[in-house]
Amino acid sequence: MANKALLVGINDYAPIGAVGPDLRGCVNDVRDMAHTLNALGIVAAEPAAMRILTDERATRAAILEGFEWLLNGATRGDVLIFHYSGHGSQVVDVSGDEADSRDETICPHDFATAGMITDDDFRARLKGLAPGVNLDIFLDSCHSGTGTREMVALGASTAEPTVVYRYIEPPVDWGYFIEANPTLPLRPLLKPDAEETPGELGTREAVDVRRMNHVLWAGCRHNQTSAEASIGGSFRGAFTYYYCQALRRAGVGITRRRLDSLVSADLAKNGYSQVPQLEGNTIALGQKVFT
Repeated sequence: MANKALLVGINDYAPIGAVGPDLRGCVNDVRDMAHTLNALGIVAAEPAAMRILTDERATRAAILEGFEWLLNGATRGDVLIFHYSGHGSQVVDVSGDEADSRDETICPHDFATAGMITDDDFRARLKGLAPGVNLDIFLDSCHSGTGTREMVALGASTAEPTVVYRYIEPPVDWGYFIEANPTLPLRPLLKPDAEETPGELGTREAVDVRRMNHVLWAGCRHNQTSAEASIGGSFRGAFTYYYCQALRRAGVGITRRRLDSLVSADLAKNGYSQVPQLEGNTIALGQKVFT
């Protein structure tokens, strides 16, 4: 059995014009996740098991190559982890000449020149995933214009900026198509064309999506903010921070559903309105994490 992790965090984006749309807590998210996975014996801190891509090393080509490395040769019982902290966005998914939906994306360091990473990019690589592989995907980012990465500076000076966006506006053409077609359906990133349990998306943190071959952890719902706070003197993503804290307290014997509820409770207790979204099939949601 092999345990592997690909961890991506981008604070420093290639400039668009005079400045880049930089963030502050994403590299610390990667450090927190790496330390937690290693400390709990989930993934060893060695190059054969863990790859870390940050800032200028987290290019589009490097992230996709790393994702292929993560999945390559995986067999039943293997534990795989992909974690991304950075900007998200949307593009129009075009089938032939007809726009049929909006796709959520993640933004690599060089997205302005190399392009974003779309749902289709991930789907093509997930199609060959062997049955019984345990793949957990973490997205600590936002994918809609109403979703910002709020910076809540706990105990910091009020001179600190209050909001940093973890959302990149789509390119002009895609942005226009989205604005001109307000009813265009949104296809969430890394979620297959499958039925959800009726009513759960709007009312519960854990959503049963029956044909998913992976488990998706999102830092917030589609219409919420994902907070970036000054914790312990450093900026971090609130979701990643409280996820790591809850996992360290509970250990790997906890189920995904139970861990999700602990993270949600910790965020609420500390004043964050975001509700993490856990999605997967019923069996996977009830399993112990990383086993």
